[in-house]
Amino acid sequence: MSVIQSIRDKGAWIIFGIIALALIAFILQDGVRRGGRSTDNTTLGKVNGEKIERVAFEEKLTLQEKMYGSQGAQREQLIGSLWNQEVERIVLKQEYDKLGLQVTSKELSDILFGENSPLRQEFTDPKTGEFRVNDAKQAFAQIKKSKNAEQVNMINNVYIEPTIEQALRNKYQGLLQQAAYAPKWLIEKQIADNNAIANVSYAYAPYASISDSTVKVSDEEISAYVNKHSNQFKKEEETRTIAYVGFNAAPSQTDSLTVYNQVKSYQNDFEATNDAKGYLAKVGSDLPFYDSYFSKAKMQQTNKDSLTKMSVGTIYGPYLDGSSYVLAKMVGSKNWPDSVTVRHILIATTNPQTGQQLRADSVGQKLIDSIVAAVKGGADFAALCTKYSDDPGSKDKAGVYPFFPQGQMVIPFNDYVFDHPTGSKGVVKVDYGYHYVEILGQKNFAPAYKIAYLSKAIVSSNETVSSANTAAAQFAAAAKNRKSFDENALKASKQLLIGNDIKANDNQIVGLGSSRQLVRWIYEHTTGDVSDPQEVGDKYIVAIIAAVNKAGTMSVTEARPLCENIVRSAKKAKILIDTKIKGNTLEAIAASAGTLVQRADSLSFAAPFIPNMGSEPKVIGAAFNKTLQGKVSDLIIGTSGVYALRVESNAAKMATIDEAGVKQTLIQAARMSAFRGLDALKKSASITDNRSKFY
Repeated sequence: MSVIQSIRDKGAWIIFGIIALALIAFILQDGVRRGGRSTDNTTLGKVNGEKIERVAFEEKLTLQEKMYGSQGAQREQLIGSLWNQEVERIVLKQEYDKLGLQVTSKELSDILFGENSPLRQEFTDPKTGEFRVNDAKQAFAQIKKSKNAEQVNMINNVYIEPTIEQALRNKYQGLLQQAAYAPKWLIEKQIADNNAIANVSYAYAPYASISDSTVKVSDEEISAYVNKHSNQFKKEEETRTIAYVGFNAAPSQTDSLTVYNQVKSYQNDFEATNDAKGYLAKVGSDLPFYDSYFSKAKMQQTNKDSLTKMSVGTIYGPYLDGSSYVLAKMVGSKNWPDSVTVRHILIATTNPQTGQQLRADSVGQKLIDSIVAAVKGGADFAALCTKYSDDPGSKDKAGVYPFFPQGQMVIPFNDYVFDHPTGSKGVVKVDYGYHYVEILGQKNFAPAYKIAYLSKAIVSSNETVSSANTAAAQFAAAAKNRKSFDENALKASKQLLIGNDIKANDNQIVGLGSSRQLVRWIYEHTTGDVSDPQEVGDKYIVAIIAAVNKAGTMSVTEARPLCENIVRSAKKAKILIDTKIKGNTLEAIAASAGTLVQRADSLSFAAPFIPNMGSEPKVIGAAFNKTLQGKVSDLIIGTSGVYALRVESNAAKMATIDEAGVKQTLIQAARMSAFRGLDALKKSASITDNRSKFY
């Protein structure tokens, strides 16, 4: 749900006032303010000298938590995404400033009240789909009525600033894209490349003919390769490597049995009570009591076939449900529809989101009674709804809610509309006010059940936790360096695990999951330091810092997984050339390699692949070397083996030349690269990231 939607649920009058205040305050500045907010002395980071202040960052983070927390976004994830947004905002702003780009008040107004307005959702007529521009503009008249700075800032941050940012980005990208150009020579070259084909014969000695185990790659050879190709092995930030062991603090079988016996001890009393809700409140249950009914189809329990066969008043269980033991009691059953459509008028006494009192309960009751009397006297329901209802979700739809399922509404409302027949009308009292409801339709009747669940999670006992913690502490005390760390792990029969490429702002370590506190410890210490026991999930972890890998060129250890096979293949190529491949003809070379001369036709210069062999760009390049036509090439060290080839023919294929199409393709590719320009700006920027000191 959008922030605007959330605010709308609190009352339409708030929306008009807040949006108006935000828009007027912005436009009256006669320009767009784009500077950062000054805060205290704590600086989260810098981008090309411009500070990202922690207080301002926290304000935006809090807003994002409100927006995305209900969707499952974790705070740690939001910190990372918001940091990237702030870095992008600053580097782009600096480019905008260099170019003199800005968004004027008129441009902002045109966007906000135009066809692609971000306010469309709030000011669109639900019946016609028309954007009510005048209604949006009328919000300006209420500017002086709202003094809620927090909500004004929220609207500004969620709608106004993003609108400006997007408008500036569109201008910037438009400049880059319109600068795209394809010169005639490039078009001609592309056409020639697209149409070039070659036919070759080749001999091939595969690297796979030499076992990997016979070709060792030394650290010196890895280092030499890295130094020669240093640009490929650069890393922008420091990483660290740890070795660690884990001590299990998860619930034991004894812990599981203890919880089972606890739940079972409630069985007789739970079955005997006539007040399941009160009993669960007294003994405690990890599953809240839902004091209404669900059909079997709506139930989420995997054992619902067994549960729905219970008689009223009987117990099922204890049974294992995930990591809990559960007793289920059948409280009641009814024949209910699976969905209902209604129309209603809400007279709210309290704001359900904020708890703020809107009117006295007695006033609300009198008003709803007056509405009931008016309807009975022949007044138009839709007109009364439009005038009086406090439900913005149905007010403009004559109070109608189309068919909705069981459990979607608050329980008193839900029970009335599912428990009464079609055509029933009545007042339903809820915590936040009064509903006058008319049931318009019901469908698909079936048994529905009220079931009470007494659930207790299987948790680790103090003894289990203490035992794991003590064992971990003893291990940490005895492990003074890497040698003793490894020796103690072996003695304790603990598997020694490795955590690689750990960055300062990581929230997780591969294999451990969420482990931010451990990451912070890793960056507060140095090589050879051993941690105290760190609680990670259901384990206690003891770690030793194995390596600190500074930013810049990768170390041999880091680079080996990336280039070892390449170096090994180069060594194999030398062995094949020096000891196995003989002769000056393809036939002789193939015979010495134990293979056959092969043919590859219709090779394309634009696609460096050989059928059944894979990517071989060096071989494809040689295939279009006209000096090799009818001649055997020198040996070529390829991706999967050593090759020699003879060009049988290479020429342009007969094809219709679409020069305009090629030109457009080249220009479009150049324009698309504008979207990747942000990465280049970020890489070239001077960025200081202090997040790990605060989070």
